[in-house]
Amino acid sequence: MARVAKKRKPEPEPASLLAALMQKHLEALRVQNYSEYTVKNRRVHIGFFLEWCANRSLSEPSDITRPVLEQYQRHLFHYRQKNGQPLSFRSQHSRLVPLRVWFRWMARQHYILHNPASELELPRLGQRLPKHVLNVHEVEQVLTQPDIRDPLGLRDRALMETLYSTGMRRLELANLKLYDLDTERGTVTIRQGKGKKDRVIPIGDRAAAWIDKYVREARPYLAVEPDDRTVFLSNGGEPFSLDHLSDLVRVHVDAAKIGKRGACHLFRHTMATLMLEGGADIRYIQQMLGHADLSTTQIYTQVSIRQLKRIHTATHPAQLPPEKAPANGSGQEAGHSHDAADLLVALDAEATEDPEDA
Repeated sequence: MARVAKKRKPEPEPASLLAALMQKHLEALRVQNYSEYTVKNRRVHIGFFLEWCANRSLSEPSDITRPVLEQYQRHLFHYRQKNGQPLSFRSQHSRLVPLRVWFRWMARQHYILHNPASELELPRLGQRLPKHVLNVHEVEQVLTQPDIRDPLGLRDRALMETLYSTGMRRLELANLKLYDLDTERGTVTIRQGKGKKDRVIPIGDRAAAWIDKYVREARPYLAVEPDDRTVFLSNGGEPFSLDHLSDLVRVHVDAAKIGKRGACHLFRHTMATLMLEGGADIRYIQQMLGHADLSTTQIYTQVSIRQLKRIHTATHPAQLPPEKAPANGSGQEAGHSHDAADLLVALDAEATEDPEDA
């Protein structure tokens, strides 16, 4: 069965001059090689503001002043979601930052005489650790939920083993191709990750074994032509959407009845925490996660993939028996405990930027 190509939806006609300038701004981001994922997020966040403006008959760039933006900021503070909860300060921050970038762009392009957002004060962000992190027993409970006798269950097990072993982002998992895997050497190439940066990271032998089993026994039943070599395929033989991927993982987390909620980012938090507890140096976990820094003044330290693979094998709990490799160079140096806290805070901030409603 051939895959039906999905047509890209045409851009809707802008309802106002502000909406037209948003489209010009998004096109400028594409020209500057920003990812479609970033462009989509900017569209969503600026779109919230445009909807608010439309309800107040604000349609021209000249209508937007600093007091108007401050009024919108107060609106975000008092806004209540469908569940009755307010937006977190990090979510408010995420909705305001794209506006500052957009208005700065309009001023530089001379669409407006001055930038009304230049002195807009953003909410202060507290340092918050991830809401939920699993221990080893809880992870294993989640991983055993899929029925591996079924091709879809085998896919789900391999998919979650990959998230747990590598800590990769859900977008990186969704884009993973068969040629990015080297299960014999135990490495995965992440292409065009966050910031459009490539990186090579290790994958544990247990996760690699599950991937091999899935590729041999389950993927052939899911793949349809033309096959673009995406590793993990949906029931319809297509690459996963991010929401579908999160929903799939969340179902298994809930089914485990461990009293914790989450989806793909839960495995990312858990991998980093368990490797830290296992003695991995903060630099190696930085490399695994693809963090250029930890939102601090630290300078990123590159490490070799061979060294990183050895540390991963020594400190990640999901490995095949029998022997445990020596944790050469994995001990954390004095003064790195606060770095570990910074790492977990950065992970929580990242989860807010890429929300799964977990």
